[in-house]
Amino acid sequence: MDIAFLLNGETVELSGVDPTTTVLDWLRETRGLTGTKEGCNEGDCGACTVMVTDNAGTRALNGCILFMPQINGKSLTTVEGLSGPDGDMHPVQQAMVEHHGSQCGFCTPGFVVSMAAGQINGETDHDRQLAGNLCRCTGYAPIVRAADHAARKPVPDWLSDVPPGPPMGPSVNDYQPTTASGLAELLRAHPGATLVAGATDVGLWVNKDHRDLGRVIFVSQIEELRRIEVAPYFIRIGAAASIEALRLAIAKRYPSFAAMLDRFASAQVRAAATVGGNIANGSPIGDTPPPLIALGAMLQIRSGDDMREIPLEDFFIEYGKQDLEEREFVEAVVIPRDEDEDRLKVYKLSKRFDQDISAVLGAFNIHVKDGTVRSARIAFGGMAGTPMRAHAVERALLGKPWTMATIRNAKWSFAEDFRPMSDMRASANYRLEAAANMLERAWREDQGEAVDVREVTP
Repeated sequence: MDIAFLLNGETVELSGVDPTTTVLDWLRETRGLTGTKEGCNEGDCGACTVMVTDNAGTRALNGCILFMPQINGKSLTTVEGLSGPDGDMHPVQQAMVEHHGSQCGFCTPGFVVSMAAGQINGETDHDRQLAGNLCRCTGYAPIVRAADHAARKPVPDWLSDVPPGPPMGPSVNDYQPTTASGLAELLRAHPGATLVAGATDVGLWVNKDHRDLGRVIFVSQIEELRRIEVAPYFIRIGAAASIEALRLAIAKRYPSFAAMLDRFASAQVRAAATVGGNIANGSPIGDTPPPLIALGAMLQIRSGDDMREIPLEDFFIEYGKQDLEEREFVEAVVIPRDEDEDRLKVYKLSKRFDQDISAVLGAFNIHVKDGTVRSARIAFGGMAGTPMRAHAVERALLGKPWTMATIRNAKWSFAEDFRPMSDMRASANYRLEAAANMLERAWREDQGEAVDVREVTP
C-alpha cells in the first residue's frame, strides 16, 4: 500500500506498506524515533502517544494500535517534534521540568504529547486528558500541576497551525475508500474482508493474538460515515463517528450517556474508537449498545446499494454472532427523538473509575407521568452473552406507581431476565445484585438524591 503524510513537518511518501504495520513499530524500527515508547502495546498505558492532525483537528492517539494507513493524508507529530526549530522547549516540556513531573522518564514522552494535544484543543480537565497515560513512579500530582501550568501558556508558533497533511497515497481506492458507495463496492468484491475503523480492537488482534487479518479495508477516511446529524426527530450517527464525537454531540440532550462516555477508555481511545466498531464487534460488555438500546435505536445495515434497518437490540443474536452478512456493513445508528424530557440514566460499574472495562453497565429510560410508570426501556451489558433488554423488569414497572415499593418488587425480576457468568471482573451474584441496585439508583437520582461516587459523602 502507498501512503503519504507529514512527520514532524516533513513530507513522507512510502510504497508497499504492510497495512497492519503500526505507527509505533515504524517510528522506532524504521525511522529511529525512539522517544515514542512501547509499554503495554494495547493502548492502555499511553507511553506510545502520538499527535495526529487532519481537517477534523488535532488529537492524541495510541501509536501502538494505530496502523500506518490510518495516518495517510494526515500530519503526525511525535515527542521529537514538540520542540521548536531552534531547540526551544515546548511549554509542556518546560512545565514538566519545573514541576518535577518525571522520574524514570519512560512514561514522560507520552504524557507531554497528550498534554500538548490538550493545550492545542484548550482542554483544562487534565484528569480527563491524562487518564490514558500511566505513571508508576512520579505520581500524578506534579504532572497535573505541570499540565495546569502549561495550559495557561500560548500554543507555540511552530505548533499553532500544523497543516492537516498532504494528499493521500495513490492506492487509497484499493484499501481506503472515501465514500460509503466505494466501501460497499470494495466489500462486494472482497466479502469477509476485515473492516478497520479506529483499530482500538483490531489492533490488539495483531499485537496480542498475532492474527493475519487477510484483506483489510480502512473506513475512517469516509466523511459521510463520520457524520453525526442532529435533527428534530432523530439523531443519526455515522458508523465511523468516534466515541468522542458522539460524547460531544449528545452532551446536552443525554448528559448521563455523555458522562458515561467520559469514562470510556481514555482520551486517546475515544478519539479513535468508533460507534459502529463498538457495536459491530458484538462484545457483551461494549459500553454504547445498552444506552442506545434503551433509547430505541435502529441500526442501518448496507450491502451494495441495498439498505435494511433493524432495531439495535435484534442485531445481537448470541455471543460472537451478529446479524451481519459478509458483504454487509453497519452504516449508521439512528436514535429516535420525541418531545418528552430526557429520562435516560446510564451507570457503569468497573474496578477502576477511568479506563476500565465494565463489569456491569445499565441504561434506564423510564418515563413517568402523574406518578405512574408509562414506559420503560432498560438494557444491560455484562449480564449475558450479548447486550440485552430487561423485559421482566420493565413489565414489573409498567403501570405501577413510581415508588420505592415498586422498585423493591421489580428487583426480584432481574433473576428472571439474566443469568450472568462469573469471571475476573465480577461474580454472577454480584452482577445480579449490582444490576438491581442500579434500578434503585435510577429511582433515587430521580428523587434528587446524590448517587454519584464523586458526590456521595459519609
